[in-house]
Amino acid sequence: MPRRNKKASGKGRGNESNSEDESFDNVSVYSHVSEPASSEAADELANERYEEKFEKALEQATEKSAQTRVQALQSICELLSHRYMPDFVEDRKMTLMDFVEKSIRRGKGQEQMWGARLAPLLVLQLGGEEGMSKAMNQFLLTTVQDKSVGLDARAKCCTALGLLSFLDCEDIGELVQLMQSFESVFSASYLRGDDKTPVSVTPEAGTLHAEALSAWGLLLTLIPPGDFVSLMTTGQHKFPSIRKFLGLLQSPHLDVRMAAGETIALILESGRSHDGNFLEEHIAELCDAVKQLATDSHKYRAKRDRKAQRATFRDVLRYLEEDISPEINIRFGNDSLTLDSWSIHHQYSSLCTVMGPGMTSQLQENEFIRDIFELGPRPTNTGINGNAKSKPTKLERHLVNAANFKVRSITRGKNRDKRSAVLN
Repeated sequence: MPRRNKKASGKGRGNESNSEDESFDNVSVYSHVSEPASSEAADELANERYEEKFEKALEQATEKSAQTRVQALQSICELLSHRYMPDFVEDRKMTLMDFVEKSIRRGKGQEQMWGARLAPLLVLQLGGEEGMSKAMNQFLLTTVQDKSVGLDARAKCCTALGLLSFLDCEDIGELVQLMQSFESVFSASYLRGDDKTPVSVTPEAGTLHAEALSAWGLLLTLIPPGDFVSLMTTGQHKFPSIRKFLGLLQSPHLDVRMAAGETIALILESGRSHDGNFLEEHIAELCDAVKQLATDSHKYRAKRDRKAQRATFRDVLRYLEEDISPEINIRFGNDSLTLDSWSIHHQYSSLCTVMGPGMTSQLQENEFIRDIFELGPRPTNTGINGNAKSKPTKLERHLVNAANFKVRSITRGKNRDKRSAVLN
């Protein structure tokens, strides 16, 4: 989607990923080398220590103790989020995928949650290798739909499932079908027939609904605007009406309200890029509802919650009224990424949910992530003599030969032909 140059206030979860987490003691490696030692030697030493920690975690992931397995999965996830090591991961791909499946199918609670986080990290390390996501999608979807599974684990599986499909799915029909599966989860927060909020939604269920709604919005960024408008405004009933999302703004749970507000902005951004008058008849009602949340001063809400809510909905209101998206600039190394649309902001925030504070280093090193945000090739690292420090990895050579990888041809769904055929 064409980027806007309008200035905006720019608030959001993406800002939290501008710096590394210095308290990450279990994984962070500090190399103490003498002055004459080359930077190549320091990097090699750091790599060896990371790999040693990784191998130890792989061994612990097979232990009988559930607590040990959880700690091992956590260590693996933290290593993969902070360190780009595609060749090392490639050699252990099948083992790691097996850990993901076993932890989600057979594990409980924390083990399922960390297994779900590991799934998209593997795909991000290996450059969206074709078929990896599909191999994990089915048992993730089964877990999301299984009401006997803990709500927290189902929420994490929603996040993982949305990310995997975002990274490795080009079929619009499959995307729409998965979005309908996510709606079947968050629809439990819809207003009842008497326009009352459902009283049975616990805070844990609210978190699940918010994650499903966020995943729905992430997949929306891949749908060509022309197709999306047709699916929203015709009688096909593929997507919920805007009034359903309007009702979600009345949820008693902050996560659901904020996810609904951001999703409304995503819906309008996609629709307006195809039709400037998209949903114009609902704008006044939407503005009224959003304005109430942007100025909410109810004392029964926590001060921190009120602050987060007002910040989010001020941005949503400005977009509804003035068509101005929040703009955030993410700096890393000598490079930067500008989040100047709701879609790119949502994509960035979604990746941050699995990368955490490691997102900054991944933006510098990870070719696949750089390709998603159209940052271009990774800057060449040079040593003290001006020579390149390292040769391209096998993955990097593969990506070049694959012409920047076919998945990125979607260009995150926003630059496709708006006249593309509408789904039947």
